[in-house]
Formats: sequence, structure tokens, C-alpha cells
Amino acid sequence: MTFSLRPLVLCTAAWCASSAALAQPAAPAPVCEAHVQGQPGKKFDLTELRVSKRCAQFTVHLLHTGKKPWQEAGHNWVLTRSQDTEAVIREGQRSGPERAWLSRGDARVLAATQMLSGGEHASVSFPVERLRQGEDYSYFCSFPTHAEPMRGKLVVVD
Repeated sequence: MTFSLRPLVLCTAAWCASSAALAQPAAPAPVCEAHVQGQPGKKFDLTELRVSKRCAQFTVHLLHTGKKPWQEAGHNWVLTRSQDTEAVIREGQRSGPERAWLSRGDARVLAATQMLSGGEHASVSFPVERLRQGEDYSYFCSFPTHAEPMRGKLVVVD
């Protein structure tokens, strides 16, 4: 019995290159939601959210981890462009508790949950196409004594 030794060609250069491109894993799907906790001590557990511009919608799920009713220490999640944050807070304070300290119809508010009591949760979704990469966005709680310390930054990526 004779054996022939000849090179084994598994693929041509062109076929190998095209097959390698097909074998590359697809980019992972973007994460289009975040779970944020409004905690006692006037703070959010996350102080930065990263939002992929590949998301059609982004959803924030807010959980108030405290125990007090909203009238005493409520939490909500409000998104604005950073340059608008102070004015939105100032005007919202005049709106009072029956409006969760936000002016109704304020176009500078890009998204907001309702005001929550301890143990409650709420979600808000908004179209990512309204956000611009490179723009500064802030989120905050509009409860009067929380608006200053309860803040975070939202960053549009990829």
C-alpha cells in the first residue's frame, strides 16, 4: 500500500477571506434599558447611563428603595439637556407637589417617570433619535430637596 503525500488545501485565499468575514460574530445587540434605584440619602445608585444610538427606544426602570410616601421623600427620574436642568428645576418647583414639581408641557423635559413612594417602581421610554451624540444630558429627581444631590449623566454612545 502506498501513500501519497500532497498538500491539503482547505480553501483558496479568496474563499478563506470571505468565509472569515462571515464567521465574524455580529456586533452584540445594544442594551436599550437601564434599572435605576432611587435610594434613601437622596441618591441614585447609577450616576451615569450609556445609551446606544442603535436603540430605537431606551427605557429606564426606576425603583424607589426607601419607605417614605412620595409627599415626604418621593423619587422620580427626569431627563433634560444639561444646559436646561437648572431652569427646569426652578420652574418645576413653582408647579408644586400635585405636578411632581415639573411644569406640565415643558418641552425641555425629554422623559420623566411619575413621583414614587417607597417600594414603588415605574418605567419611562423615549426615542433615542431625539438624543444627539456629543450633547450633554442630565437626569435628576425633581423632589425639592433631592433635585441638587440626586443627579446623573446620560451619554449617547456608538
